[in-house]
Amino acid sequence: MTDAGMANEQTEVEQLQSRIRELEHERKHLLATVEILQEISGTLHVVDIMQGITRKLGETFGLDRCSIFLAESGQRTARLVASYEDPSIRDFVVDLGSYPELQRALESGETVFIPDAQADPDLRHIRGLLEGRRVKSITVVPITWRGAAIGAIFLRSFRDGPPFSEVDVRFTQVVAGLAAKALRMAHRYERLKQRAESPDDTRRDELRRIAMLRFLRRLFEAYADYDRAPEQQLPKASGEELDRLVEIAMAVLSEEAKGT
Repeated sequence: MTDAGMANEQTEVEQLQSRIRELEHERKHLLATVEILQEISGTLHVVDIMQGITRKLGETFGLDRCSIFLAESGQRTARLVASYEDPSIRDFVVDLGSYPELQRALESGETVFIPDAQADPDLRHIRGLLEGRRVKSITVVPITWRGAAIGAIFLRSFRDGPPFSEVDVRFTQVVAGLAAKALRMAHRYERLKQRAESPDDTRRDELRRIAMLRFLRRLFEAYADYDRAPEQQLPKASGEELDRLVEIAMAVLSEEAKGT
């Protein structure tokens, strides 16, 4: 075989090996997505959902750090609600001034990718810490809902670990979308639960009953001396009219109970 033929064969082998690595990478992402969906579908508690996501991302990428923050009003602080490296952290408020990359992602709603964290001028105040932990890259992917950033996924990779590629960033963006939907579902569940347990509902039912009794008392007082025909002698049209009046009365009672 000629040198040119051997070179072509070597190139084809390398291309095949590269494609195999890509497919393996994609398979790892798909498996992680399935497991994250299982985590989300298994609970409606926000903290459990977020902790499951950080754990799976941390295991998938072999990260130094993987955390999820939820935005606070005013954009000056954020709440750390889940952490891969320390699962005991559940609700810790952080100053965004100490996390410029996180603040940038929350304010812009765009992914922030820092390929070399130790060389980034915005992170010079923690350069020693980053060097001590052998940090390579930092990626912050916002969790958005209806165009607004409600939180972010924070990932930090090791310098001697596998590089965090654009494919990995896109995968994390998909996970952030799943996290946003899970947060919305959990929020709706909590609202429904609170509404069902709310004393306001009990009070509203009580007021409706009081309004009904007051209505009936007034009705009986007004027609106490009225000589009515037996119900069976009423024509069909009168019966339908009574049904209509009852519906109107119930609507009035509901409105009166609201305003009492």
